Amino acid sequence: MESVTISSVNGKRASSSNSSSSTSSESGASKLGVSQTDDHGRNNSAYHNDEDDIPPNQTYYADELIDVPDLGKKSFSFRTLWAFTGPGFLMSIAYLDPGNIESDLQSGVVAGYKLLWVLMTATIMGLLVQRLAIRLGMVTGLHLAEMCYKQYPKVPRLILWVMAEIAIIGSDIQEVIGTSLAIYILSDQAIPIWGGVLITVFDTFTFLLLDKYGLRKLELFFGFLITVMAITFGYEYVHDPPPQIEVIKGLFIPGCKGCGPEGVLRAVGIVGAVIMPHNLFLHSALVKSRKVDRKDKHSVQQANKYFFIESCIALFISFIINIFVVCVFAYGLFGKTNQDVQDLCANSTSSSSEQEIEEFFPANNETVDADIYRAGLFLGCKYGDAARYIWAVGILAAGQSSTMTGTYSGQFVMEGFLNLHWARWKRVLLTRTIAISPTLFLAIFADIQQLTSLNDYLNAVMSLQLPFALIPTLTFTSSPKIMGDFVNGLFNKILLAVLAVIVVGINLFFVVVTINESLPHHWAIYTAFGIFGILYMTLVGYLVLHLIDSFGGRCCSRLPGIAGLVDQNQYHLTKNEMTEASSLATIHSVGTRLSIDKNGLKHNGDDTNNRDNESRSCSLRGSHRGNLSASVHA
Repeated sequence: MESVTISSVNGKRASSSNSSSSTSSESGASKLGVSQTDDHGRNNSAYHNDEDDIPPNQTYYADELIDVPDLGKKSFSFRTLWAFTGPGFLMSIAYLDPGNIESDLQSGVVAGYKLLWVLMTATIMGLLVQRLAIRLGMVTGLHLAEMCYKQYPKVPRLILWVMAEIAIIGSDIQEVIGTSLAIYILSDQAIPIWGGVLITVFDTFTFLLLDKYGLRKLELFFGFLITVMAITFGYEYVHDPPPQIEVIKGLFIPGCKGCGPEGVLRAVGIVGAVIMPHNLFLHSALVKSRKVDRKDKHSVQQANKYFFIESCIALFISFIINIFVVCVFAYGLFGKTNQDVQDLCANSTSSSSEQEIEEFFPANNETVDADIYRAGLFLGCKYGDAARYIWAVGILAAGQSSTMTGTYSGQFVMEGFLNLHWARWKRVLLTRTIAISPTLFLAIFADIQQLTSLNDYLNAVMSLQLPFALIPTLTFTSSPKIMGDFVNGLFNKILLAVLAVIVVGINLFFVVVTINESLPHHWAIYTAFGIFGILYMTLVGYLVLHLIDSFGGRCCSRLPGIAGLVDQNQYHLTKNEMTEASSLATIHSVGTRLSIDKNGLKHNGDDTNNRDNESRSCSLRGSHRGNLSASVHA
C-alpha cells in the first residue's frame, strides 16, 4: 500500500522519507501541476522556512524568544497577556517623543481644549494601523522591511529604504533636540546645548548595554521610562488641575470654533506627529520576539488578540500622557500674550534671569509661540523651579526612550531592505552621526529658538514618508497569498483604505502649508519642489497599483504600459494553488487520511493522523507557506 502526503516545497517534509521518495515527490508534484519554485514577488517568495524566522545577528530577539504560557486556551488569561506585554509599549513610545510633546503643547496654546478630540481620533487611527503591523509580523513571521524586500523589485525597494531612513533620521534629530534641551535645563545652563547634543551620542550606547541583560529587562526599562513621563507630566496636571468639564467637552465634541487657520494647522500637526512611519517597521518586528507556533492557526489568532489588547493598553496610557501635556498648557497659556507671561515671571520666584525671560517672551501683545524650552520657562514662573525641572526630566525620558526605539527601527529597516546585518553600535554610530551633524551646527551657530523651530520642518519631512510605510502594510495584509485566512476582510479593506487616504492627505496638506509659510517664494524653489513632487507622486502611484491589485483589482496588471509593474499572481493564489488549498480543506474537514492501494482510494479514519495533517496544511490556509507539492512514498 502507498500513501499520499502533502508537504511544502520550501519547508521540511511532513514525514521522513528516503531519497527515492523524494524523486517520487517531484514527479507527483508535476502531475498535480504545482510548481516547484515560487517566482511571485520578483523571485522573492513571501514565505519562508521556520529556520529562517530569525536570521543571524537579528536585533532585539536574536538571543532569546519569550515563552508564552496557556496559548492553547480559548479563555482570556492575564498570565498570557503579561507574556505578550512589551512590544506594544515600545511602539507607544513613538507617540511620546519630543516632537509629539511639542505638538501637544502647541495645540493647547493655540486652541485650548478644543483639539483633544483630534488627538483621540489620531490615536485610534494609529491603533488600527499598528494592528496591521501586528498581524503582518505575527502571521508571516516577516516584518515589514523583510516583506518589502521579498515583494518589490530592487529599485523601488531601495527607494523605500531611503525614505524609511530619512524618517528615522528626522525622528532622531527631534530626540537629540529634546534631550539636549532637557540637559540644558537640568544643568542650570552649565552644559551648553551643543554639549547636550554630544552627550546624546554616548548615553545611547550606554543604554543599549541593557540589551545584554535580557529582553524582558530591556522592556521593563522602557516601561520605567514611560512611568517617569506619566509621573512628571501628570504632576503638572494634578498640581493645578484644569476644569474637567472643559477637558471632557474637548474630547467628545468635534470642532474648533474660533481657532482660525493656526488651529487647523495644529490639528493637522497632531495627526502628522502621532502616526509615525518607522513605527510600522518597528512593531511588525517586535511581535516576532514571542515564541508562537505559526503553523497552528489557533495560536496565531490568540497571539494577534493578545498583542492587540496590549497595544490598546499601551496607546491608552500614551494618550492619557498626551492629554496631560495638552491640558496643562491649554489651562496656563491659551489666549495669553508674551506680556502676560513676562508679568507672571516678574512676580514669581523663578531663577530664570530677566534677560532670558525678555528674550523668549518679549514685551508685546502677540500670542505666545510655545515650544519645549519656553514651556519649561513658563512652568518655572507659574509653579516654581521644581516644576521646570520635573518638566525637563519628562522630556529627557521621552528623548532617551525614543532614541533607543529609533535605533531598533533603523536596525530592522537595514536588515530587512538590504538583507544586511550590522552590529548595533555601528548602526547607532551611523544614524546618530547623521542626526547630530545639522543639530550640532545649529546648536553652535544658532540660538535655542532656531533649534526648537526645526521641529516643524522635521514633522513635515516625516509626514512625507508616511505613505511609504502605510501603503505597503495595507497591501501585504490585504493579500490572500501572503496572509491566507488572516487577510483583511472587505469591511477592513474599505475602512483602512479610507483611513490611509485621510491620513496621507492630511500629512501632505501639512507639508504644503509648512513649505508655503517657511520658505521664500522664488521660482527656483517652486521648480525644485515641483520636480520632487512629480517623482514623489510617481512612487506613491506605483505603490497604489500594488495596493489595488492586492485588493482584487487585477485590472492594473493588465493595463498597457504598466502591466510589467505588477505581477497578477503576486498577491493572489493561482488556480492550482487554490485547487490544492481547497482539496486539503475538504480532506481535513471530513477527518480522513487518504490511502492508495492497488484497488484505488480508500478512507482511513485516523483522528491522530488527521490532526497531524491538518497542522501541516494550516500554513497554506492560515498564512505562511508557499506552493504545495505532493510526495508519494511506500
